[in-house]
Amino acid sequence: MKTATKATAKAAGQNEANTPAKKSVKSKSMSKSSYGMDESKLMKLFEDELKDIYWAEKALIKALPKMSKKATADKLVVALENHLQETVGHVQKLEQVFEIIGKKPQAKKCEAMAGLIKESEEIMKNTDAGAMRDAGIISAGQKVEHYEIASYGTLRTFASTLGLNEAAALLEVILEQEKAADAKLSEVAMATINMKAAREKE
Repeated sequence: MKTATKATAKAAGQNEANTPAKKSVKSKSMSKSSYGMDESKLMKLFEDELKDIYWAEKALIKALPKMSKKATADKLVVALENHLQETVGHVQKLEQVFEIIGKKPQAKKCEAMAGLIKESEEIMKNTDAGAMRDAGIISAGQKVEHYEIASYGTLRTFASTLGLNEAAALLEVILEQEKAADAKLSEVAMATINMKAAREKE
């Protein structure tokens, strides 16, 4: 009788020991399901941000020639013209990203970029031709670049998280070009333009 009682108690103990393990498996399953929901929401956000930057790049294709036309320093004109060509390429790469996720390229107005372009137009309108205007164009251009750097950095990270490796690679290429364009504007400003603007009198 004592032996049977011990066996029964041992079996009961084993059952109790197994109970937390079952709960752990259930919890793990719920966590995985929750991650899947979050991932789906991330894809929606990724698509929205993609539409946003697609509009921004297409708007820049129209804005950059105006900035180039108003610039006077040769190096600044060249930098703006070179980045215009890159921007055309950015639009094409974004269209590839849309294709990768099975979506038709679609633009959604980017209020931030619209505001930055409007600001650049105001600067060009309210400054005299020469170093002062060039410095203003560089200032406006770098604000645009910093916005794009932030946007593409985020999009690249989203793409990597979603397992869209090909899209992430394309976005990385654009990101590096935006960083290079920002660095080029800094180089042009520091080489001559800022010093000339500092010597100009109102």
